[in-house]
Amino acid sequence: MARYIHELPDWPEFAWNHEKVAGLLASVRHRQGRLLGRMEALGFPLKAEATLQTLTLDVLKSSEIEGELLDRAQVRSSIARRLGMDIGALASADRHVDGVVEMMLDATQNHAKPLNATRLFGWHAALFPTGYGGMHKLLVGQWRDDAKGPMQVVSGGFGKERVHFEAPAAKRLKKETAAFLKWFNAKDDLDPVLKAGVAHLWFITLHPFEDGNGRIARAIADLTLARSEESPQRFYSLSAQIRLERKTYYDLLERTQKGGLDITAWLDWFLECLGRAIDCAEATLGDVLRKSRFWHTHGTEPFNDRQRQLLNRLLDGFEGKLTSSKWAKLAKCSQDTALRDILELVERGILIRDAGGGRSTSYSLAAE
Repeated sequence: MARYIHELPDWPEFAWNHEKVAGLLASVRHRQGRLLGRMEALGFPLKAEATLQTLTLDVLKSSEIEGELLDRAQVRSSIARRLGMDIGALASADRHVDGVVEMMLDATQNHAKPLNATRLFGWHAALFPTGYGGMHKLLVGQWRDDAKGPMQVVSGGFGKERVHFEAPAAKRLKKETAAFLKWFNAKDDLDPVLKAGVAHLWFITLHPFEDGNGRIARAIADLTLARSEESPQRFYSLSAQIRLERKTYYDLLERTQKGGLDITAWLDWFLECLGRAIDCAEATLGDVLRKSRFWHTHGTEPFNDRQRQLLNRLLDGFEGKLTSSKWAKLAKCSQDTALRDILELVERGILIRDAGGGRSTSYSLAAE
């Protein structure tokens, strides 16, 4: 008796309730079109800023789903550098951050290019530039083998492990990945948004690499969504929404991979999650417009380089509370200089003191 869908005799002949899925797909397509229309009305500079914010969020949250926290400033700088955007002082990024960014940008900016094994190997090598995943040496830029035993998704401490899923044996991967890539690149009548959901499930079920399968599966979904819009510009983040719904995501993956080939439930959730991601793009749009209004109002006022840098950090979504010590660290200046910078902005009504005081005094942008 088959334990997983890849062991079923008809694998990978996926099926779903077309009538049920069609309604959700139409709703997502409507919201997708409405968002793109609103963004088109913004003009190039604001669209570029929205794309930068969205891609930054996408890279951060896709890694966060796997428990890996990246530095926001490094990610943003790495993306801006590759897109040729001038955002002032650029934070230096380590090789790992650059690699994750390179994979995501190749997926979205080069969405029209065919997906093949060589391209996937390049993505995998970019994710693991040192050849290690944590303390473990990996097979980088090649399909996994079973030298260390079957590929399993496991949770729980030592002696209390629970196997959630076991991927196809490594000896099947050449044939299985070839079938997936042939289907993915084929010209067919399947809507690209729906194809993104099927591709995500199919690839992550194959689990063809030793590590990084989730991030690559989400990059494949982003590539397909970019194809659905025929645009490299990204205004919503599916990975950010999956991060918010991570428990449901993993639970549904496990149920689907242990079920039959009718994947209606998976596609229902995928489309609903995507719809919520598009709805959440309103927050990105609000941030972009807020930043634009701020500099339209204050752009001719005198700011030193440190003040301009830190104000942009606040406008881009500063994490945590801004204190004089954080200002000093980020601006690479003394504590006294940081405090003078801040108090000058407070006097001008640009920053306000948050509730509290003493050594824990923090500051925020004044409401417009």
